[in-house]
Amino acid sequence: MQPFEVIKVHDVEVACDGGPSGHPRVYLHIDKESHQIQCPYCSRLYVLLEDERKAS
Repeated sequence: MQPFEVIKVHDVEVACDGGPSGHPRVYLHIDKESHQIQCPYCSRLYVLLEDERKAS
């Protein structure tokens, strides 16, 4: 499934509740190699910002 929204984040831990479409809140951990995680409910793609990749 293609992401409908890409969200750039500062932290490797994110919480997703689906925004306006809504779903149960899930906590996701961004992978250190791919620097991203996709929500299994709504397909939002969370991408770690470039500056944060260098720090980890």
